[in-house]
Amino acid sequence: MIKLHIKNLSGTEQTVEVAPDGSLMEAIRDSGFQDLLALCGGCCSCATCHIVVESDFVAPEPMSSEEDDLLDGSDHRQAGSRLSCQIPLTDACDGLRLRIVPAD
Repeated sequence: MIKLHIKNLSGTEQTVEVAPDGSLMEAIRDSGFQDLLALCGGCCSCATCHIVVESDFVAPEPMSSEEDDLLDGSDHRQAGSRLSCQIPLTDACDGLRLRIVPAD
């Protein structure tokens, strides 16, 4: 199991344990975080699964140009911004601290 430390939009942090399967977006959504809209279901087309990684973390997959373009359109982009649908949930994610970002 992988531990994720997730802050919702109100700043409350919750630690969840999830199996290393699917995407980070799916793990957040399936853990009951309704602040993460994920409207496109993980197709990298809406940016409503925007998160900010708050810990030292090297994602198993680098940011694609499509993800970078979508994040450029966000008023909330900052260092550590990623689309959670684009991060595979692997053992490398264990201990990850992240914050859900408001949808634009």
